[in-house]
Amino acid sequence: MTSEPGARIRLENVSKVFGRQAERAMEALSRGLSKTEVQRQYAATVGVFDVSLEIMSGEIFVIMGLSGSGKSTLLRLINRLHQPNAGKVYIDGQDITRLPTKPLRELRRRKFGMVFQNFALLPHRTVMGNVEFGLEIQGVPKAQRQQRAQEVIDTVGLGGYESSFAAELSGGMQQRVGLARALAVDPEILLMDEAFSALDPLIRSQLQDDLLEIQDRLGKTIVFVSHDLDEALKLGGRIAIMRNGRLIQVGTPEEIIAQPADDYVSAFVEGADRTQVLTASQIMRHPTVTAHPQDASCTLLLKMERSGFGGLVVVDSARRLHGYIGLDSVISQRDRKRLDPDSLHTLPTATPETKLGELIGLVTEQGSPVVILDAKERVIGIVDKSTLLAALAQMPSEEDAPDQPSAPQAQQA
Repeated sequence: MTSEPGARIRLENVSKVFGRQAERAMEALSRGLSKTEVQRQYAATVGVFDVSLEIMSGEIFVIMGLSGSGKSTLLRLINRLHQPNAGKVYIDGQDITRLPTKPLRELRRRKFGMVFQNFALLPHRTVMGNVEFGLEIQGVPKAQRQQRAQEVIDTVGLGGYESSFAAELSGGMQQRVGLARALAVDPEILLMDEAFSALDPLIRSQLQDDLLEIQDRLGKTIVFVSHDLDEALKLGGRIAIMRNGRLIQVGTPEEIIAQPADDYVSAFVEGADRTQVLTASQIMRHPTVTAHPQDASCTLLLKMERSGFGGLVVVDSARRLHGYIGLDSVISQRDRKRLDPDSLHTLPTATPETKLGELIGLVTEQGSPVVILDAKERVIGIVDKSTLLAALAQMPSEEDAPDQPSAPQAQQA
């Protein structure tokens, strides 16, 4: 595959099969045998088979799937904790699949940080001691490494706990220590394997928010493994869905929800809260008829008749928003040669990335349409009650949902 500009990680036809007959097992997989059949015939465990993908610099890329789907194996192939049976792994254009042990160890130390589900903290060390551990291994002088450790401790919100031991911390705080330890060595790539799975929902949600905030400030490339759809939709700029060691689909959350690749993905995402995934850009209607500040009352009435709406969004020639005028206001000034600025109503605005759930709140609270503005503050769309109803009508209800296997059943099929 041809590498895209900005691709930090690239996998080409990567496979990892565990067992003495791995090569024969991969040949059988190429002929179409299933993971279960290969395991039975060759006593081989399929981790990952023939996966190709690219992960861009600075994005949060989520690998998700059910237990046994191959997501954690894929993560460990990225930094070669697992040696692939076939294929190549490129980091910043360098093929690392043939690197000798010492250069590979140095690359891991320089490029990667890892955060695990089980925290993996050193119980005899304090928070400061755990966070500075990687820098200590690198030979960084004590004063310098403690200064750096203090910076990341503050970044993850653990200031004041530097002298505490792991046993004295809650699960969420322990995971913050793990995250701080990974960030302390200033890795370019952060690998996170089910990092928040062991935490209760409230702490988990808070850590997800913290990770997004940290990412906004630091701009790391993050590969995040999760089995939780809501977590993947919240964190992922793009999501890869795995099943039985194979890559089924890669896309943005919106693409995964709106255009599932097959029945398995459809079943997987069926329970997703689409109001937290669909965005204004996907549901807005483009303003084909708008009012201009220089329009006379008769012109405004003709435009309303053409549009079929009892009001118009007012924009100038640069598509800048001036407000909203309703039919009653036009009638009250029907003899005017140009629109009265005092008759305009202020409209709520949103961006193309605003989620459907937030748009519903805006339209309901304000009782008026929401105008969608681009990065240059130009009007590009409108969301009103009819737009929202149309978007909500396309969502399957429990009664209307077709009979299909749940995600766990699909995994067993």
